[in-house]
Amino acid sequence: MLRVAVVGSGPSGCYTAQSLVQLDPDVRVDVLDRLPCPYGLVRYGVAPDHEKIKSLQNNLRAILEHDRVRFLGGVQIGPGGVAVTRLRELYHAVVYCLGAATDRHLGIPGEDLPGSWSATRFVSWYSAHPDAVDAGFLRDARSAVVIGVGNVAVDVTRMLARGLAELTPTDMPHAALTTLADSKVTEIHMVGRRGPSQARFTTKELRELGTLPETDVVVDPAELALDPGYTDPSALPAPQRRNVEVLRGWAETPSTGAPRRIHLRFFLRPAELLPDRGHVAAARFERTAPDGRGGVSGTGRHEVIEGQLVLRSVGYRGVPLEGLPFDPATGTVPNRSGRVLREGVVAPGEYVAGWIKRGPTGVIGTNRPCAKETATCLLADAPVLTRRAVADDPLPALRAAGTDPVAWRGWQSIERAEAELGASLGRGVVKLPDWDSLLTAARTEAR
Repeated sequence: MLRVAVVGSGPSGCYTAQSLVQLDPDVRVDVLDRLPCPYGLVRYGVAPDHEKIKSLQNNLRAILEHDRVRFLGGVQIGPGGVAVTRLRELYHAVVYCLGAATDRHLGIPGEDLPGSWSATRFVSWYSAHPDAVDAGFLRDARSAVVIGVGNVAVDVTRMLARGLAELTPTDMPHAALTTLADSKVTEIHMVGRRGPSQARFTTKELRELGTLPETDVVVDPAELALDPGYTDPSALPAPQRRNVEVLRGWAETPSTGAPRRIHLRFFLRPAELLPDRGHVAAARFERTAPDGRGGVSGTGRHEVIEGQLVLRSVGYRGVPLEGLPFDPATGTVPNRSGRVLREGVVAPGEYVAGWIKRGPTGVIGTNRPCAKETATCLLADAPVLTRRAVADDPLPALRAAGTDPVAWRGWQSIERAEAELGASLGRGVVKLPDWDSLLTAARTEAR
């Protein structure tokens, strides 16, 4: 019997577990997570109003309910929890599916001013991540600047423009819902340093901005025309060509005078965040121009955009875990097809999958072939790995290491508590937003 620990219960962790049990009838997998809740970014990163994507939880649920897969939440790996070396002793193999837990920085003056936040922190707050707090994101804000033109940037822009009627049916925590519904933000600027043909958002996400009630989408045709791909989109790949056509339609549509406006801006590179009485008040951008090689270069001309809230959405980045090798240049664990490398040599029994393996690229589905590659390598190594004896059940040793794992029944108790909370508020399911409420619910016996 091959015993494997998968660290992380997001898509990459679940798909790894799925590949292992599908490819080998004698493997047993424990899926460990620091949080008492499974599903990773599907629960805490997908926008609350994207019910279709969030429904992927049902697919991940089926994996975690497999009779040879066990979910153990609330298990800290690393400092303050189970050491990497101890985890390796308890299992024949360990697969780390840690994702990319922090954001990339802009590296500009004023980036750390109050009122300037990473989009990941904002998303965590309205998604009820238990580590998140209400940092007063929207306090006194009338105008917001979102730096970045990927899907996360589109998500936070859309959340800023949503009203109470659209947010109430979601599972957003009630405090975040009321704060967003009471927001005074009426001007939202989503800004990219390159042109529309190079933006990273998908057409489906982009089009949603045009469906928001009482909201105009404003695009400057002269700014779009700076992009050769916009002027002649015939050579663009189909996704970028569709994006360009959506933007062209908005550029040719007059404003309706709606109470909220989303401004989509391009060819502006952030140069500095400007303060007023110690709080961010505006962002200064340098106008860029295509350099003919797929990038942009500065022009020396600048523009200031007002914003009492600045959300930086320029990508995720992996963080090191004590006991594992880490490449700070790529933000990944060095590996060969998922096998962890220590000083260039394969470390027996240690593997990675997902963003910590390849970097924060691709969509949720990209994790499936990535996980299968790692699982295939692990199973190829199994004859050697199983020569080392391990305990029939690592759970007592995990408890002895100071953890108190939340089993699947505990997660089901959290689900019931969230359904009951929603019913009491006249809503559907509403997420529990903090550690205390989650752990209290998890420890409640099934009724």
